[in-house]
Amino acid sequence: MAVTSVWRNWARSASSRPVAVARPESADEAAALVRFARDEGHTVKAVGAGHSFTAIAATDGLQLDLSALSGIRRIQGSRITFGAGTRLYDVAPLLRPHGRALENMGDIDRQTIAGATSTGTHGTGARFGGLATRIVGAELITGEGRPLTVSPTENAELLPAVQLGLGGLGLLTAITIDTVDAFLLHAVERPAGFDEVLDDFVPRMAATDHVEFYWWPHTERVMTKANTRLPGGAERKPVGPVADWIEERLLSNAVLAAKCAIGRAIPALTPPINRLATRVYGDREYVDHSHEVFTAPRDVRFREMEYALPVAAVPSALRELRRAIDDAGWRIEFPVEVRVAASDDTWMSTSYGRDSGYIAVHRSIREDPTAYFAAAERIFLAHDGRPHWGKMHTLGRADLEARYPRFSEFVAARERLDPQHLFTNPYLAKVLDGD
Repeated sequence: MAVTSVWRNWARSASSRPVAVARPESADEAAALVRFARDEGHTVKAVGAGHSFTAIAATDGLQLDLSALSGIRRIQGSRITFGAGTRLYDVAPLLRPHGRALENMGDIDRQTIAGATSTGTHGTGARFGGLATRIVGAELITGEGRPLTVSPTENAELLPAVQLGLGGLGLLTAITIDTVDAFLLHAVERPAGFDEVLDDFVPRMAATDHVEFYWWPHTERVMTKANTRLPGGAERKPVGPVADWIEERLLSNAVLAAKCAIGRAIPALTPPINRLATRVYGDREYVDHSHEVFTAPRDVRFREMEYALPVAAVPSALRELRRAIDDAGWRIEFPVEVRVAASDDTWMSTSYGRDSGYIAVHRSIREDPTAYFAAAERIFLAHDGRPHWGKMHTLGRADLEARYPRFSEFVAARERLDPQHLFTNPYLAKVLDGD
């Protein structure tokens, strides 16, 4: 075990000082550490990339670094088992020799596979669910320090809970994902009008395999991204290295950092800078491997709130958000991101039982997001929203229980697997216990 220092997440929105940090080299060693913590009266939390914006990974107990539990463990046809600490950016290279891919991905790949699935990370696509919905098995350490396998043939009744467990059911050591044949994406990125996109939002978001858009506050423009799935043997037409550097590194990151700094110094310049941003990037077409299209570098640190709404409610909620920004006179430097996902049956999924649209709001870490996020949250809640588990929100158990039909079954699964709440922390105590 290592001497500890203060742990901070990527967004600098959460911090803690664990009593000790350990890096188990095997599942057996992880189980021994869990038993040690239990006997010593410490809680236990695994930490991945720290990319959640909430304090879901924070602990003043024993912090476990699972980076040694990474890579492919087993291959059974399309079902591939990964160590829980595998980073998403390593998954594509690991799958490529086997001609496989993840069915869908979000736009950030820094997370561990356990962290991403445990918080409900998702991409976009009206016919596709989040990453957790592709989990068909898992290996974990229970609150008693015992290994447990969950699969269609072992403890199958726990699978809908373990798929998205919030880090509260046990310590994940391995996850089995049902992968798909490797595929390419034909990406088309174009500007469009705000009202044009919202007026036919539902059919537009379903017309192509994966659709999302970004609205820059203080403008009437959105930047749309529509990705069509192609067979793995299709011809690649990737963005050239220079053009990619200009778009992803210069315009999407360096210029964004500069405009945040300018907007902070002179807030009145934010609206015209946003209008300029809608004119200088986001107009291109290319074909590349799925993971190259789904993901993008994120160098500018920010804080984020995201809610899932019934898909048909998104246009009204987004228009209300625009009015709230205008009425308050805020100068919002980051775009608002909008995505969709298919209904699923994972108990704690934000898309449980309904097709969902996602609205995400952001602010630079140098700006106070409180008032903006509070206004956004009121709008989202009024439209029956559910907060992303890894992004900022203010809800506790009473609010959440009313929004998740299988909440009580999830809590019962937690009591079965971790009756002493060894894997708790203040965040989980609030959302699961109401403390």
